[in-house]
Amino acid sequence: MSLVRLNIKGISYSQTQNGAYALILSEVDGDRKLPIVIGAFEAQSIAIALEKEIKPPRPLTHDLFKNFSDRFDIVVKQVIIHKLVDGVFYSSLICERDKIEEIIDARTSDAIALALRFDAPIFTYKNILDKAGIYLKVNPKKEDDDEDNILLDEMVAEELESKTDEGLQVKTLEELNKLLDKAVANEDYEAAARIRDEISKRN
Repeated sequence: MSLVRLNIKGISYSQTQNGAYALILSEVDGDRKLPIVIGAFEAQSIAIALEKEIKPPRPLTHDLFKNFSDRFDIVVKQVIIHKLVDGVFYSSLICERDKIEEIIDARTSDAIALALRFDAPIFTYKNILDKAGIYLKVNPKKEDDDEDNILLDEMVAEELESKTDEGLQVKTLEELNKLLDKAVANEDYEAAARIRDEISKRN
């Protein structure tokens, strides 16, 4: 399967889920965008990494990971978003130490926060982009205007709602509760929030 490189387009507040944000990744050699729902803490960490001038007084969790890795000569070479199941993206960190490469499972939001700190490229597979990628028709000349930013947020929210919830809508309450327990056990709180919202809609 061929890999597609992605850049970070921006972060917008998710109108579909309270307290969540939409991280927008952009196809480098194309026009598609990949929206990913992330939590507030991860959104803050990514935003701080994007704004190079902002330096927290104490290291955030992702900064601590970077400092730890630097101390022990571990480098994150790249991040690959390798799987999409029920609206949840799964990622891997490709790390190297002493010329030995290791693959480490990570939540996508954490992986991207670390990719920024290591200046590591972000990739996904073409089939994932084919499945979850969207086209945002925003006038590039007016992209900074408030009106267009609102339009972008609305379009992203609409697409996110359809992309992330489509796998959950066909499941029974019993299946949803099992998925919720599994997500909490795996500390995948992004998925847990989506599942909980779907359960709440039916009660």
